[in-house]
Amino acid sequence: MKGSWTFRIVMTLAALVGICEATLGQTPQGQPLRLVVGYAPGGTGDVVARILSDRLGAELGQNVVVENRPGATGAIGARSVISSAPDGHTLFVGQTGEIAINQHFMKDAGYDADKDLRPVALAGLVPLALVVPASAPYSTMAKFYEALPTATLTFASAGTGTPGYFAGEMLKARTHANLTHVPYKGAAPALNDVLGGHVDLYFPGMPAVIPHLKSGLLKVLAVSSAKRSAIAPDIPTVADATPLKDFDFTLWVGLFAPASTPEDVITRLNKTINAILIEPEIQHKLIEAGADVNPMSVDQFTAFVQTESRKYLQIIKETGATSE
Repeated sequence: MKGSWTFRIVMTLAALVGICEATLGQTPQGQPLRLVVGYAPGGTGDVVARILSDRLGAELGQNVVVENRPGATGAIGARSVISSAPDGHTLFVGQTGEIAINQHFMKDAGYDADKDLRPVALAGLVPLALVVPASAPYSTMAKFYEALPTATLTFASAGTGTPGYFAGEMLKARTHANLTHVPYKGAAPALNDVLGGHVDLYFPGMPAVIPHLKSGLLKVLAVSSAKRSAIAPDIPTVADATPLKDFDFTLWVGLFAPASTPEDVITRLNKTINAILIEPEIQHKLIEAGADVNPMSVDQFTAFVQTESRKYLQIIKETGATSE
């Protein structure tokens, strides 16, 4: 009898080990997948997350919940994911600022994205648009560039340390223009003051600009990315219209997991997300929202993130920008 019980215990333990081995590397089922966004609802990362969430849930066979945890320029959301279990159940919807800028720019971000998060998949690339009030005396990027050396202008940003802020600082550094930074608490108030003619220029993300493309209330002189925007291909890039050939700023959105998440979990999520991104309906929704689609493998996305991190570190050094 005693031997029988011992045999049962051994077989039970073996079965449990087998179950663990069989499920290792798979996104665990039964509990929801959390997509954590470091900003309030309505921003670019939130929009992209919600476009993907339903299809992602259907493909993975589990509920997907978009969770907004705003604060500290996305750092609160990032830290919450880093401290989560590395089991594929919690992903960070990381953007340029939280992933490539904060660790170089903030004095105490409380995390290092290069070490504490693993890139999973690139969800979308959002060009910034250089906009000026409708009353501005120039209508093209070339004319604006010619005016910069002798102009005294203000440039808005959605906050110090955002990609739009660095685009303005780089424009200032490369042209030696007299540009004064005016920070706002978010994209909406910054854009409103451009529309009202209270500031002279701004680099918002394309999603915020799309409703105004044909309104005549502002002028869109260029996009800040290396390539033209899919939704507005007639608008030139800054590099197209000026001597600033390496001018490339985007607000990109990607999915990231805690650093110790197993490789096979990362690979499975990457393949699932990339398959969703190339679906015509999803592509249409993302492009309509102002996000260009460029699926990457895990290795490609990791290299992209590393390049972006190095780029912003160099920009911070070149411009002398500080978080204070």
